[in-house]
Amino acid sequence: MSEFPSHARVVVIGAGIVGNSVAYHLANLGWRDIVLIDKGPLPNPGGSTGHASNFLFLVDHNKEMAALTNESAQQYRDWGVYTECGGLEVARTESRMEELRRRMASAKSWGIEGARLVTPAEIKELVPFIDETILVGGFYTEGVGVCDSLRFGTLAREKAQAMGALAVFANTEVHGFDVQDGRVRSVRTSRGEIEAEYVVIACGVWAPMVAEMAGAFIPLTPVVHQMIDVGPVPRFERSTRAIEFPIVRDMDVLMYERQDGIGLEIGSYAHRSILHDPEEIPSIEEAALSPTEFPFTQADFDPQMEDALALMPEIVGDESVGVKYAINGLIALTPDGMPVLGETPEVKGLWSAAAVWVKEGPAVGECVAEWMVHGESHIDLHASDISRFHAHQKTRRHVKERAFEAFPKTYGIVHPAEQYLSDRPLRMSPMHARHEANGAVFYEVAGWERPQWFESNAPLVERYGVAPREHEWDARWWSPITNAEHLAMRENAGIFDLSSFVIFDIVGPGALAGVQRIALRNCDVAVGRVVYTPVLSESGGFKSDLTIMRLAADVFRVVTGAAHGMADKKWFADHLPHDAAVVDQTTAFTTIGVWGPRSRQILQSVTRADLSAEAFRFGTCRTIEVGSQLVLASRISYVGELGWELYIPMEQGARLWDTLWEAGRPFGLTACGIGVYVSTGRLEKCYRAHGAELETEYNVVEAGMAGSRVKEADFIGKEAHLRHLAEPAAATLCTLTVDDHTSRSGIRRFPLGREPIVLADGTPLTDAKGRRSYVTSAGMGPSLGRYILMAYLPPAQAVEGAKLFVEYMNERYPVTVDVVGSRPIFDPDNSRLKG
Repeated sequence: MSEFPSHARVVVIGAGIVGNSVAYHLANLGWRDIVLIDKGPLPNPGGSTGHASNFLFLVDHNKEMAALTNESAQQYRDWGVYTECGGLEVARTESRMEELRRRMASAKSWGIEGARLVTPAEIKELVPFIDETILVGGFYTEGVGVCDSLRFGTLAREKAQAMGALAVFANTEVHGFDVQDGRVRSVRTSRGEIEAEYVVIACGVWAPMVAEMAGAFIPLTPVVHQMIDVGPVPRFERSTRAIEFPIVRDMDVLMYERQDGIGLEIGSYAHRSILHDPEEIPSIEEAALSPTEFPFTQADFDPQMEDALALMPEIVGDESVGVKYAINGLIALTPDGMPVLGETPEVKGLWSAAAVWVKEGPAVGECVAEWMVHGESHIDLHASDISRFHAHQKTRRHVKERAFEAFPKTYGIVHPAEQYLSDRPLRMSPMHARHEANGAVFYEVAGWERPQWFESNAPLVERYGVAPREHEWDARWWSPITNAEHLAMRENAGIFDLSSFVIFDIVGPGALAGVQRIALRNCDVAVGRVVYTPVLSESGGFKSDLTIMRLAADVFRVVTGAAHGMADKKWFADHLPHDAAVVDQTTAFTTIGVWGPRSRQILQSVTRADLSAEAFRFGTCRTIEVGSQLVLASRISYVGELGWELYIPMEQGARLWDTLWEAGRPFGLTACGIGVYVSTGRLEKCYRAHGAELETEYNVVEAGMAGSRVKEADFIGKEAHLRHLAEPAAATLCTLTVDDHTSRSGIRRFPLGREPIVLADGTPLTDAKGRRSYVTSAGMGPSLGRYILMAYLPPAQAVEGAKLFVEYMNERYPVTVDVVGSRPIFDPDNSRLKG
């Protein structure tokens, strides 16, 4: 072993699947002077990689996770450590079968080939030791397989070492870090201190404890996943490979079974949620097997053996087949179920590559390496970005409560709108009591309790003749009250609680230069102007879209959404000049929106400010008096109606709400939920949303947001943006409407989003960049009486009037392309908005 160095460009902590992959990909991208350390021995240092089941199911409803998994499978194939055997997800119930039909749509949307629905008889042909009589059907994916994660790790280290880029030190424990001026400077280890420009924490379930040594947070918790291995199985003794039969996920009972040589591995997510703290993990010397293989708790697993017996009686019911191995294996879960990747917000140069399973490890390693070297990755990682977390989401209690709730849903049927119920309520707006009195149904985002709709508005459903949804799945986490509130807003006016906005000011002499460098749109505007702008990556994809108000020569207020707001704040902070700073105002101000054709009359009745169209133009802001309150009023709208966003100190919000509510009574003011704001109102105006239409893999031209000219000032992504303007668009964001909702059963169905757009024969649409066309957003347009879908379409299909289909639950529904580009389908000339 070489001498332990005193300096490295980057130290990677953890030699499991993720750390090995990060080290290799950094080397492959040209970095040198990389040091990889782990406190355990190699090739199996004792983390979760060592006891993982190592199988990869390729289809996931989450686009980001599906991309990471499929890319990882390809890397395993390329390196010769992948055995493709196929995978079956079986259904014992019709509700599960419906979920598997939804998985078919996800496979087609993400371009995953070789997926199909299968009958019980076909399942029996694929896995002859299954009792198919208890099954309704299944979902089969050809490309599912098993990797050798330890061998991959060894190859990764060897390849990086062969490049002269990597030094590896096993049995080396981290004792602490030196952090100066907010940046990591060195790592203190059992072998000595090593200076480092960058540090990557890739040590899985230990990551929170290691990050804490540097004053950073990696929000995850170790969770038990039970596994046993039984054998020898007589049928498998004739096998010529370690795995010859498809892996089976018995989804309704939250279990899986797979051949492992002459044994059968059985894993369960059906047992109680068993959580641990990182500090409870024993040392290598103390552990009976390895630190992450805890003693098996038989009582937790006994009920699952009955389920396994029902599915595979030939094997599990054979008394000659005994238990060879049984553990409570530790895995890592986060508050939202996604990985934790990227540079920590607390410490510059300290990166996280944590809460990553074997199935996505190689691709995560590549993407994190690209992010470190180039500033972005080829897969959009916004849902995994560590900077997404708000302060409360980093606390151990929150992490554990959410993980406790989420663990049983690992194989669960999770609705796309399903809400977490744990650790609530936490963040409540000043108007919360008013909302409760009005029967608000609260959805949570970033800890904020937001009214999704108000039960007190139920009479509006009959008044406006809003129809219910017939199918329970389509109607789950939805209410016709949202559509009724929407129509009331369009008729008179609506009032909205927007307290969850993330708000931060860019201040200082360099504020203008900073926002000009970050924003696509020109922000060198008069004080009092409001600029809606995309924020781009270097490659010209979307990092965000947000609003910037110029409040003074050297003060710009940024307003963005709660879900991605913390990542936006970090992006600004990372790219500001030294003479500008970010000041977080999120909890200092609440925001109330008032929109609708009578909103001007309502607000004018409580202020002496001139709110006429001439005096208060669209896209401007200024402070007005409302009684004895000073309110920053911004004339902008996300619902396409005349009105204002009103910003006021948090403690004064309830009084402003009450003032507006009383003033609005004669004008028919309706309290509206967020369902109107983020869905129906937005979709009727064809407004784009980050994380739906706007991701780094799409550019401004494709999204129809290019504008008439490009500002002279340089900005991040400008070179790429100019190139995109000069090139034909590979796809264009279009607005479609559903022509007929009638399913084969006669029930009207309503796609919820992420479904593929296809030709009449079911052929998926693929653009010149290899991207599939799918529904980015879906929802009713109550003012139009039509159901709206948004999707990127290739040029041949991006034609107004074109007839296509959306595939939902394995049925095709006819749709029409109504709009190509960004022209609103409702009020296309914006006369209501700018009146």
